[in-house]
Amino acid sequence: MRGNFDLDRYPLDRPRSEAWRALVTRCKADLARDGMFNLDMLLKPDAAAALVADLTPGFATRSFRHEREHNIYFADRVPGLEDDHPALRRFRTENRTLCGDQVRGSVIEWLYHWPEFAEFLSAAMDKPALYPMQDELAGLNVMSYDQGQALSWHFDRSEFTTTMLLQAPHSGGEFLYRTDLRSDDDPNFDGVARLLRGEDPHRKSLTLKPGTLNVFRGKNTPHCTAPVEGPRARVICVFSFYEAAGVQFSDDERLGFYGRTR
Repeated sequence: MRGNFDLDRYPLDRPRSEAWRALVTRCKADLARDGMFNLDMLLKPDAAAALVADLTPGFATRSFRHEREHNIYFADRVPGLEDDHPALRRFRTENRTLCGDQVRGSVIEWLYHWPEFAEFLSAAMDKPALYPMQDELAGLNVMSYDQGQALSWHFDRSEFTTTMLLQAPHSGGEFLYRTDLRSDDDPNFDGVARLLRGEDPHRKSLTLKPGTLNVFRGKNTPHCTAPVEGPRARVICVFSFYEAAGVQFSDDERLGFYGRTR
């Protein structure tokens, strides 16, 4: 499995080596400056393409179609806001999801449970340790966004989100974000409303190459992906890590996100 990853460029297999420490230092600097870091094509392009080919039949027959309307907060009511405030504008998110128990034996499952991967992430995020979830449904997900589908504007519940793009669409599907729009002390509701109206000049767009690992600080940085255009899907993997071992979703959360509890 290791041969599918560019470990010459990204020495995740050599913890605490000089090259590993240099990579961690670079990633920390990127996080501090941009709120994210990227390992461009960590998964080799041929391996990413082969994985998507393997997963495509599953998306057609075994995936869960996730559809919901929501506001940027994923909450029906927000303290301090009237129900008609423009910061509560609603959008639609839609995709197809495969869970960890549906991608067993894949290169991304191997990466998710590879101890050196978690060790590198914890160092780059300046955490004492990180652990994969003890949840076969929620820990590792792969999402496919077909034509017209999108992940709409939202703030993340967790401090960091770790993803890997597996396939880019021919058009659309750009990652859009606005760094530090709010803070823990200032919700900046009017700024949120301006962003949702398309009036924020500081909104940025990012297009990644397949196989690229992205670690993103999204708790106070709203973000979304634009609707996919054309017949080629946007396929992305989401790795969920926590600072405590043994974390699992509740049955209600599994049912809402995946349509099943086991």
